[in-house]
Amino acid sequence: MKPETPLLFFDSGVGGLSVLGPTRALLPTAPIVYVADSAAFPYGTRSEAEIAARVPALLGRLTERFRPRIAVIACNTASTIALAYVRAALDIPVVGTVPAIKPAAEQSRTRIIGVLGTPATVRQPYVDDLAARFAADCTVLRHGSAELVELAERKLAGEAIDSADIDAAVAPLTGQGMDVVVLACTHFPLLSKELAAALPGVAQVDGGPGIARRIAHLTAGQPWPVQPPPGIAVFTGEGPAPAVAAALTDFGIGDLRNI
Repeated sequence: MKPETPLLFFDSGVGGLSVLGPTRALLPTAPIVYVADSAAFPYGTRSEAEIAARVPALLGRLTERFRPRIAVIACNTASTIALAYVRAALDIPVVGTVPAIKPAAEQSRTRIIGVLGTPATVRQPYVDDLAARFAADCTVLRHGSAELVELAERKLAGEAIDSADIDAAVAPLTGQGMDVVVLACTHFPLLSKELAAALPGVAQVDGGPGIARRIAHLTAGQPWPVQPPPGIAVFTGEGPAPAVAAALTDFGIGDLRNI
């Protein structure tokens, strides 16, 4: 393993930054390739068949190009649908992102938890399995919102976000005794402050820190550069807005590319 061998993060947009951030905190000099499949954004409104075909094929090409040590699917929708297909297609470790139902159930006192994701994520049998295994004694409220994904992208692009839009997006989860909500889309931690205002008194749980720890565990003992090289961001469609490009520099990413 060469020190310059990168970690590859993959999402449909900028949501994967909520996973990259805690990973950077644990592995500050790790070389990074961040891929946004902007040509197919957002995944949450696409069919399972389309995602199951597109994600493994695209990650296969990206792996051939960048030769990463690990591929991180920093997207709940892609992970719950395509993770097994990606692992079958690649010969490197693949880390997925799944709803953090287990820690939410451990934290809940009312035994009512919410799972807030994309429409595609919250309807997956994978979520049924997680709820049955780790929250059998809880009422699990599910809600899918494609609107929040768009709002998170707009926020990072520098646009002002109307609190009424956030309130409307989470309205089905309010007034039911929920005390913990699982942010089951990597975009949603980017709206943590807005969601806290819309869901007062409700704790938020997301998978980013746990995924970062998993990446650190899998790469334990491997060499890293002494200084972090410039990170690479790859967009499959249009490149980022200027505000997004500026935000990427906060994550050590300055080399922007299109494929």
